[in-house]
Amino acid sequence: MLDIKIIKTTQPKEKPAKGQKLGFGKIFTDHMFVMNYTEGKGWHDPRIEPFHNISLSPAAMVYHYGQEMFEGLKAYKGADGSAYLFRPDMNAKRTNATNDRLVIPQIPVEDFVQAVSAVVDVDRDWIPTEPGTSLYIRPFIIATDEFLGVAPSKTYLFMVILSPSGAYYESGLAPVGIWIEDEYVRAVRGGIGFAKTGGNYAASLIAQQKAHDAGYSQVLWLDGVERKYIEEVGAMNIFFKIDGKVITPSLNGSILPGITRNSVLQLCRDWGYEVDERKISADELLEQSLNKESFERLGAEEPLYADFPNEKQKAYIIELVRGVFEHGAELDADIEKFSKGWKFSRIDRVAAAIMRVTMYEILYMPDIPNKVAINEAVEIAKRYEDEEVVKFINGILGSFVRAEFPEEN
Repeated sequence: MLDIKIIKTTQPKEKPAKGQKLGFGKIFTDHMFVMNYTEGKGWHDPRIEPFHNISLSPAAMVYHYGQEMFEGLKAYKGADGSAYLFRPDMNAKRTNATNDRLVIPQIPVEDFVQAVSAVVDVDRDWIPTEPGTSLYIRPFIIATDEFLGVAPSKTYLFMVILSPSGAYYESGLAPVGIWIEDEYVRAVRGGIGFAKTGGNYAASLIAQQKAHDAGYSQVLWLDGVERKYIEEVGAMNIFFKIDGKVITPSLNGSILPGITRNSVLQLCRDWGYEVDERKISADELLEQSLNKESFERLGAEEPLYADFPNEKQKAYIIELVRGVFEHGAELDADIEKFSKGWKFSRIDRVAAAIMRVTMYEILYMPDIPNKVAINEAVEIAKRYEDEEVVKFINGILGSFVRAEFPEEN
């Protein structure tokens, strides 16, 4: 058990007002936990002290070789006023799995949990109680040796800071647009994808920026080898419900083993749901989403392409959507060329998706005599009250008319 020294602040901060919009990770509490590591001595001097900036040498190894890790969990306040943590021992175990991969000394599980519990208890009055809020807890370890050689550090800092926060996404629990990324990858098997370390997140920023520029909120990551199997979305694990079965990508070394993921799988099994941890490709997801019965079981009220006049149209739509997915970057380049320099990132994402579909028809499906429903594209753009998009669609694609498919004999 740690002998934690507690030094309380003499200048407490003003706490957020009731009902104030908190955002995520922008406000910090009065105190933090700190503990040092020295080779030959182990972890030592555990303490809680006022939140403050830290001073490190410019030669500290964390700045140069990224030997660091972090965790994330939350505290909630119960009706009885007590503070509650959700499975902090799992975060402690994942910390040590990350530490093993990055050659950082392990922290005993009970010490990790004690450190988190102690600093949360000191700042318990900072736990927000509004619906959708919590006290976000960020434990992390950084290498502090002053050394420019590539080697494991001999000294470290373990710290825990706290932040009263709302939802991670500004939209809360509302659905968000997801960009399927087929150019960049987050991680590969044999690398550090399963570890909670900053390098994984730094590598994801360029695709995140790309998605935001195209009007999407998050990135759906594919595997780093074949670029076809779904792995994660943003910084989260992902689940699908298809034909009544809960499906999630299997852990393969490049996927972070989420504590929420573990909990959801355990609960689903306990509640009698069939659960399948396996590879699932973007193509399979597309085909399932085009199936009315499967999509209804996913809970969609109005399945996309749910009713096809005939099998010919269904085959056409599947080929079209798959083609757009495979040739997205090329289509965007052609749209920009046609638009005479108008930046694609300015275009509403609904209109942009329709333009990609039409551009694919023009470039890759010359045997189709009639083109996609441009009139519908314009109507959608009008609903979004974007006259520039309406003019843009009309100007480039206005000569094409709605595709018509003969009834099958």
